[in-house]
Amino acid sequence: MATTTRLTEPIMLDTLMNYLVSMARTVESTMNRALDAIVGLDSPQTAALPGQVFLLEPRINEMEVIIDEHAIRLLRQGSLPEEDLRLIVAALKLNNDLERIGDLAVNLAERVVSLRDMPGAQIPEELSPMASAVRVMVAQSLGALISRNVEMATTVLESDDVVDKYRDRIFEHLLQDMTGEPKSVSPNLQFVLATRHLERIADHATNIAEDIIFWVRGLDVRHGRGVGGLRESNVTKNSRVLHSDVTPGGHTDHLIFT
Repeated sequence: MATTTRLTEPIMLDTLMNYLVSMARTVESTMNRALDAIVGLDSPQTAALPGQVFLLEPRINEMEVIIDEHAIRLLRQGSLPEEDLRLIVAALKLNNDLERIGDLAVNLAERVVSLRDMPGAQIPEELSPMASAVRVMVAQSLGALISRNVEMATTVLESDDVVDKYRDRIFEHLLQDMTGEPKSVSPNLQFVLATRHLERIADHATNIAEDIIFWVRGLDVRHGRGVGGLRESNVTKNSRVLHSDVTPGGHTDHLIFT
């Protein structure tokens, strides 16, 4: 029985990772549809995207339940190595953040539906670059998940401030427009909500990056703890791309790639 358990644990862990990667790709596809819909608000080619987002949400919710159940089943095995435990704990948190990104994509799609019923709604100038920044953050966080890339995850942490600055500038411009032009109040409120949804997606991408670092390195970098040291560690590691071990006799024994 013990031998069977040892054999099945790696398979179950691989299955957990496959579930997470599958959910991550579905969530990213759903989010990209919502982003394309909001920045292409005036384009006939994007009219069908909100409906596609709504149809994908039930699949994401179902995958969330499956991943949670599988992770709990793994925890019941007991006596797991520390790294495997970190993976399971991180997976439970990643699962929640991925599902929330899916929910926020639905919220964005709802804003699009409302705005399409408001003729003359003016898309904020910086909404498109903000959406692009969010898209990159999510893509990098999910790329870091698939490749266990701590450096890529660290880059995501450093990108969150950029999205926050876009949010602040867009809010300021929208409020100024609403003060001077009463007719802009309804559409601008929708854009305020859309901008808030984008910022929250970026926050969840940051959470995903933090959980990946915890899983791979065992470091808790939430709330900015140890991020500077982590970046220095990554730089040091990359500066030693290739080095050699030399025997006392002066010849090279082997090459080590780090």
